[in-house]
Amino acid sequence: MASLVGAVMTSHVPAIGRAIAKNLQQDPYWKPFFDGYPRARAWLAEAKPDVVVAFYNDHGLNYFLDTLPTFGVGAAAEYANADEGWGIPTLAPVGGHPDLSWHIVETLVDAEFDVTTCQKMLVDHAVTLPMALLWPDADAWPVKIVPITINTLQYPFPSPGRCLKLGQAVGRAIASFDEDLRVAVLGTGGLSHQLDGTRAGFINKAFDMMSLEALVGDPDRLARYSALDIVREAGAQGFELVNWIAARGALGGRVEKVHAHYHIPISNTAAGLLVLENHDRVAVAA
Repeated sequence: MASLVGAVMTSHVPAIGRAIAKNLQQDPYWKPFFDGYPRARAWLAEAKPDVVVAFYNDHGLNYFLDTLPTFGVGAAAEYANADEGWGIPTLAPVGGHPDLSWHIVETLVDAEFDVTTCQKMLVDHAVTLPMALLWPDADAWPVKIVPITINTLQYPFPSPGRCLKLGQAVGRAIASFDEDLRVAVLGTGGLSHQLDGTRAGFINKAFDMMSLEALVGDPDRLARYSALDIVREAGAQGFELVNWIAARGALGGRVEKVHAHYHIPISNTAAGLLVLENHDRVAVAA
């Protein structure tokens, strides 16, 4: 059976891609951010996942405001990266795991989630930049992926509680998949930030720190917020926190915090990183 080894949650700011392309990792502005990642890479080297299930939000590469599913699951053999207009280099395609993808889709539908199944799918910076941060020296991506999109762009949003349940259902799907795979989950985005409007530049450090703590020991605390509560506390784009909540939901009740990092600001964004090791794999399958 598949084994869910843990989770990595990380920011995905487009400016990170430009910094990587220009080798600015030691630049005084960027160094405090990049210094947070060696421990996450070391944990991944120890955990050796074969597949990463990535919860993220598409930024208009696959869907736009006229056709925007609440939840979408990739079921392709390969996922290409395309130019989104940010001026950052595109990265090599990432291999998929269609069998696991279809098992997740079937499990979600059985759990009464109405998902969009994408047999063709592009991945944007919300997937490729976390991958580049976590495996910066890889000649080819060392893992396959199953991308899962969550609508964070247009109201009505799924509630944080619904996103936690989505993650829990995905966790059950992984635990019941009849193949000897090591799987990690990835949640990307946030933390608090708002890019436009009267609150442009908004960052809420107190809420971010509470969220990092709750994701370890009490994810239900975040699930009790409404979607608009999260927008109020974390900013319009800070609603990406639900990707982290879904990733946490995939894990069991008992986790170990391996590493956490927080830095502000990066391009008007509160940048966060959290690595959790799963210690309750049996509970996920229940």
